Amino acid sequence: MLQNYFKIAWRNLTRNKGFALTNLLGLTIGISCTIFILLWVQDELTYDKFHANYNNTYKVMANRNFNNQMFTDPNMVFPLADALEKEIPEIKHATVVTYPQPRIFEHGDTKLKKEGYTVNQKFFNVFTWKFLEGNAATALNDPSSIILTESMAKAFFGNTSAVGKTIRVDNDRDAKITAVVADPPGNSTLRFDYLNTFNYSDEDTKRNYAEWTNSSWAVYITTSPGTNLPALDKKITALKLSHDPNDKAISTYFTFPMKQWRLYNDFKDGKNTGGLIEYVRLFSIIAVIILLIACVNFMNLSTARSERRAKEVGIRKTLGSDKKQLIFQFFIESVILAFSAFILSLLAVYLLMPAFNTLVDKHLHLDITQARFWIASAAIISFTGIIAGSYPALYLSSFNPIAVLKGSFLAGKNASLPRHVLVVGQFIISILLISATIIVYRQIEHIRNRDIGYNPNNLIMIPTSGDIQKNYEVIKQELLKTGNVASVTRTFSPITNIWWKSPAPDWEGKPDNLQILFAGMSADVDFTKTMGIKMLEGKDFSGMPSDSGAMLLNKAAIDAMGIKDPIGKQMRYGPRTYTVIGITDNVVMESPFNPVDPMMVYYNPNNINIMSIRLKPGSSVQQSIKMMEGIFTRHNPTIPFEYQFVDQEFGKKFVAEELISKLTNIFAGLAIFICCLGLAGLASFTIEKRFREIGIRKVLGASVGQVLLLISRDFLKLVLIAFLIAVPFAWWGMHNWLEKYTFHINISLWLFLAVGGIVLLLTLVVVSLNTLRAATSNPVSSLRSE
Repeated sequence: MLQNYFKIAWRNLTRNKGFALTNLLGLTIGISCTIFILLWVQDELTYDKFHANYNNTYKVMANRNFNNQMFTDPNMVFPLADALEKEIPEIKHATVVTYPQPRIFEHGDTKLKKEGYTVNQKFFNVFTWKFLEGNAATALNDPSSIILTESMAKAFFGNTSAVGKTIRVDNDRDAKITAVVADPPGNSTLRFDYLNTFNYSDEDTKRNYAEWTNSSWAVYITTSPGTNLPALDKKITALKLSHDPNDKAISTYFTFPMKQWRLYNDFKDGKNTGGLIEYVRLFSIIAVIILLIACVNFMNLSTARSERRAKEVGIRKTLGSDKKQLIFQFFIESVILAFSAFILSLLAVYLLMPAFNTLVDKHLHLDITQARFWIASAAIISFTGIIAGSYPALYLSSFNPIAVLKGSFLAGKNASLPRHVLVVGQFIISILLISATIIVYRQIEHIRNRDIGYNPNNLIMIPTSGDIQKNYEVIKQELLKTGNVASVTRTFSPITNIWWKSPAPDWEGKPDNLQILFAGMSADVDFTKTMGIKMLEGKDFSGMPSDSGAMLLNKAAIDAMGIKDPIGKQMRYGPRTYTVIGITDNVVMESPFNPVDPMMVYYNPNNINIMSIRLKPGSSVQQSIKMMEGIFTRHNPTIPFEYQFVDQEFGKKFVAEELISKLTNIFAGLAIFICCLGLAGLASFTIEKRFREIGIRKVLGASVGQVLLLISRDFLKLVLIAFLIAVPFAWWGMHNWLEKYTFHINISLWLFLAVGGIVLLLTLVVVSLNTLRAATSNPVSSLRSE
């Protein structure tokens, strides 16, 4: 019996090739999109799950309460990790970790720049990595040791063992390789090429270990199972305040679980507001929607051709088939189609996977050897086959055999109602997706066009080194003499980032209860000139002796401090007193989606990490880079020359939003294509049913335009209904999304009218192309049998 079901199903599909191919294409696109999205979602949901202590690992963070904002800070003091492990019983292990540190490594003729972390000896008690050589218990015991990843070890030593060998670090020390670990997977929060440990006999480390106010490190802990986290947070706060009482009015400490690091890393006013999880949910919904759209096409086309199969149903019922057998037969057809589409989807996914990985910057792959792949595959095929075949199976199996065989079967007016509802649903989704893609694009462009307070064009950043610092004045003069360079300066951090935040400096007349969070940076002369920052008052650092105690403030700082005449004001910061010599315009250094923080820039040419070079307008970039490489190689021979364009670095701040925009555009476009595919099929069947009517109307004098309007009118009504339903939902959803941003566009009614016009035009084009053949054909051919 089952074999007969498959034979009949296959015969019906092969005899109706247009119907089958239309559905096959739609389902293949729908399933392919679903697979890609599910792979992306799975990767996001499994971040860091390979760690053995995944459920009990936390990052210590702090909410710092300032008058101008509540700031959630991941930076901790250096001695906190050891104190937590010693003084709080619920904490099993704690480790302190630097932020990624780029270093130059050299062995033989190979010299590479790699990034990694400096950690304490408890690092492998908190995090678990796969060791290929060496072991976790002893790998970090020696301060002169270093651990390499597999790819870094191969880059220097090929396939030979790396353990026990030495490697030169930053041309100033040798490190002994004690272990090799597998490369961190793509879904790891911590990614590195090397690990080394703190040297507690080093003077800088000793000073940091005794310092309870300078927060510049990350602290991670593992707790005992079942630990009361709110109580633990209070203990951590009490411990920190016992060593730093001045922190009491500002900071509250809390534990942030590993399971939330990736997807719930957004904070506002001290509260977690979500993060990437919103996009994971969004694309999960889009995956289901795209698959449903393809299923809706199958439903519509199956029911639209119901009259063709009415006699088949009537005969089979007369010969004894009951309703259950007919339903099963129709489900078999839809499952066969879904299975065929799934096979084609696998082929499409394998072919398109490299391009998709490039787009999302991941290393996703389909592992067909895992059981969960086959479980997911069976679920997709079953879901698609059952959903797509449900309504046609129930509808077609309900025909009255007597009426059908007498030829008196008529579908009736209500028969088209479900199809109309489904088509309206498709149009609603299309309008929602088109509206969302346009609004996301406009929001990104709105932020891109925001005044960032400096000129990123023709500005190049170069990381400094000991030799560059020592030879800075010579390098600067040689650069200026080339004629291609307009200005040179050096700063603590790049103009595209803030590396340091702290409470505001003190000044005469400062209210006792005023706490303001400041961004900070040290800089050399020609700071605003090189960066292209507008001076609102006063002057830039000029190189005079007074610069040693000079400070610049931005407009946001003046507004937050409430100072009316800031020029000449004395600012006490740490052990020194600075004089305000200038007020700059606000400069966007962090997220362009957020307001600019109050900022101080003080003169200190010794606390420097970045050298910035402004090219003259019209200079050849390639020639300038080649010229700079020669100068830096001559004065900084031990470190490879590297540089960054500021405009490109600033553009990276839009990576997440642009990725979401691109993915939304792609999947929205495919969803709309599937809608149009179904619409074309539905229009084709509608025209086929009314072919003789069109012939009669043409004989009676109807023009081609009138015939087109006749067929298009019903579909255009459906678009209008969908538009009226979709617009309120689109406005509500996108308005809530835009509210996340301080600077955002306003949603205009004209945008929705334009979207409605686009959908109307698409509908008209699709229907007209299908109608044109019937409208221009000779009516004699359709009426000769009448």
